Amino acid sequence: MKSAYELAMERLNKANPTVKLTEAQKREIADLDSRYTAKIAEREIFLKGELAKALDKGDPVEVAQIEHQLNNAKKSFLADLEEKKEQVRARRSR
Repeated sequence: MKSAYELAMERLNKANPTVKLTEAQKREIADLDSRYTAKIAEREIFLKGELAKALDKGDPVEVAQIEHQLNNAKKSFLADLEEKKEQVRARRSR
């Protein structure tokens, strides 16, 4: 007799079967991850420098704008990364 967990997992796999990635796809996704991690880090370093300058000036409006810009940049990069990963996953193995 199967447990409720096993039955739920079977139903889940029927509804959304797991996609097997090729080694090339796995490498491409890993490359995308590392490139976007670097892009995010580069942007964070720049904006944190600008944030420090704004804090030194004591300008709360500029501080808020920079923090907002940092959050938007992260969200944008992560959304772009997920889109590119989906494109890689969607490609058929050759």
